[in-house]
Amino acid sequence: MEAVVNAINGVIWSNALIFMCLAAGLWFSLRTRFMQIRGFAEMCRLTVSGQKSEAGVSSFQALAISMAGRMGIGNIAGVATAIAYGGPGAIFWMWVMGFLGASTSYVESTLAQIYKTKDAEGRYRGGPAYYIEKAMGLKWYATAFAVATIVATGLLLPGVQANAIADSASNVLCNGGDACVPFGGAGMVKLWIGLGVGVLLAVIIFGGIRRIATFAEIVVPFMALAFILMAVMVMILNAEKVPTMFADIFSSAFGAHAAFGAIIGQAIAWGVKRGIYANEAGQGTGPHAAAAAEVSHPAKQGYVQAFAIYFDTMLVCTSTAFLVLSTGMYNTFRVVKDAGGETLEAMYTGVPGLRPSEGAQYTQAAVESVLPGWGAGFVALALFFFAFTTIMAYYYMAETNLTYIAGTRRTHPLATLLLRLGIIGMVVFGAYHNAHMAWALGDIGVGLMAWLNVVAILVVQKPAMLALRDYERQRKLGLDPVFDPLSLGIRNAGFWEERVASHAVRERAAAADVMPAPLLADADVR
Repeated sequence: MEAVVNAINGVIWSNALIFMCLAAGLWFSLRTRFMQIRGFAEMCRLTVSGQKSEAGVSSFQALAISMAGRMGIGNIAGVATAIAYGGPGAIFWMWVMGFLGASTSYVESTLAQIYKTKDAEGRYRGGPAYYIEKAMGLKWYATAFAVATIVATGLLLPGVQANAIADSASNVLCNGGDACVPFGGAGMVKLWIGLGVGVLLAVIIFGGIRRIATFAEIVVPFMALAFILMAVMVMILNAEKVPTMFADIFSSAFGAHAAFGAIIGQAIAWGVKRGIYANEAGQGTGPHAAAAAEVSHPAKQGYVQAFAIYFDTMLVCTSTAFLVLSTGMYNTFRVVKDAGGETLEAMYTGVPGLRPSEGAQYTQAAVESVLPGWGAGFVALALFFFAFTTIMAYYYMAETNLTYIAGTRRTHPLATLLLRLGIIGMVVFGAYHNAHMAWALGDIGVGLMAWLNVVAILVVQKPAMLALRDYERQRKLGLDPVFDPLSLGIRNAGFWEERVASHAVRERAAAADVMPAPLLADADVR
């Protein structure tokens, strides 16, 4: 089974996907004239503005939901795994993917807003499946993405997050394994942890999107800030090692490092791969939350979601990288292929005995080396919040695509119940299963969605570019931009067309109320 999963993973995550993600980010950066630089102040302004409605959530809540999806174990375990396979140079390529990915996130999130709709219960829904059907006119392609997303976010990806929660928690509770013998060993403890996470998840997801949004907007900023402050503290305590750390990152990224120069290909591949896994730019997950926001112009949420990539990659992922590299608590392996398959050859060993897939334990070892006695526990707690909110966001994405398949009808209650039970079951299964298998399954899910979505946004990018120009034009005039798709030549944006028409009707009615009565003709006076 593991060999089959690895083979599928190798096909999906070929160099073609890595090149396509990088090329798409560069192309969108050029097309938007590097809006991720020009519009940085606007991103910050829009992130804290906006309002919610009965149909949608606020811009900040939408950001919190999308950040809940982005800020999972990829930010802690995934970054450490990238270093394990690609060396310190992988971090540079992760930064490149984050910078370019901000423009990709703008495009996909703006498209999600343009082509969003209301479901049978009056809530905003949108995402790649919706804009693939409405902009490309390919119902079968949209359905393929919806099915792939339900499988990925409902079955494959939650297990990765749950596995990291269980691994990091058991690493603290079991203290190497001996402390857990009375409870049936580390495996049984991980199972109980999985059951506990499953129960907590059930409490949230059975409450619907509003409970998810409320939980996310409270927890996400708090956990991110606490983790970043921890990283800053560790770097201050290791200040003398910081210059060497930066030198290792940049030299190994371009093959100039004496030890890691030979794995520059692995550095690029794993930096991009884990960059996509962490910030999800191009993967197609962020647009689901973006479509739920209540805004007057689609580009507003595009800006907000572009900011999310900066926050995720440049702050949270970088914090993990600096924690691990500044303390030297990492291992790096070279993948050697021969007739017998693939073997790992150690190039640097800072934490003997840890495999590349046990990324969370590298971060725990890094903090523990500076703050012994409670560092590992802090990382386990941070990882729980990161991973739990991500699982929560995964459910929302899966539910949105289930709604898409249902069309104008209400989603059948049995289908929704099966999805909820399925994701809870995969959380328990993933917590108990081995980390390597969990990561491999998660990578398949991410890769499938990325292939389908990146191709789609490359084809239908034009409306997002028109929306950006329109937004910037209105801002220069000092207006709060309002979107009118027909004036821009954008078709099939049904929600916005109806909104413009209803506003026009209200304006005419208001004008009629204040218009003076017509003067009577002379004949009438006589």
